[in-house]
Amino acid sequence: MDTVRTIEPGPVGGPSPWRVWYLAYGSNMYLERLACYLAGGRPPGAARGYPGCRDRGLPAVSVPVELPGEVYFATESPVWGGGRAFYDPGAAGRVLARAHLVSAAQFADIAAQEMYREPGADLDLSGVLARGRAVLGTGRYETLVCAGQLDGLPVLTCTAPWGIDEVAWVPPAAAYARFLCLGLLEAGSWDAETVAAYVASRPGAAGHWTAQAVGELVHGPEPRGPAV
Repeated sequence: MDTVRTIEPGPVGGPSPWRVWYLAYGSNMYLERLACYLAGGRPPGAARGYPGCRDRGLPAVSVPVELPGEVYFATESPVWGGGRAFYDPGAAGRVLARAHLVSAAQFADIAAQEMYREPGADLDLSGVLARGRAVLGTGRYETLVCAGQLDGLPVLTCTAPWGIDEVAWVPPAAAYARFLCLGLLEAGSWDAETVAAYVASRPGAAGHWTAQAVGELVHGPEPRGPAV
């Protein structure tokens, strides 16, 4: 099994590097799903496609990571028809995730697509690198977070500007929860039982999904997404 990497916490100083770690904690943990953000396309079970990045190459490497904080499901996704995953770095808990090594331009284009913006413009990362957080807008996924550094490079992601207790939790759709499981299993550090229990116990999923039901998503027929 692949060794889980530890992220060195705290903001990262210095100039913006040309490569960064993209911290994926939702469906983009799964490389087939992330490829739709990178190369363009529509993932199975989703109601829309994505234009892709300027640089359409896959990550140089992807590693499993665990870090403090909490992943929860909230709002209503028009892509999946259920709650989206968000990361609250200040909440008590432990997050299972993957860090993808990408170019800074790829991270900017991934973030733009998460924000429903057109990719193609670089991001000024100086604020998030210096302070650990940068708010680019009021919408979901319009807040950048630097979770620390790995191998001397910053670990960056995007999330909501609100905290876990400031929004109503919404259960994730089956197709979305399935991608979370596939991504964590693909990482090669957690077994199927651990992955199913983790996804089912996240706020928003807990009380709606059981670990058994989540586990069956991986081995059963591919769930259907919302109608286009």
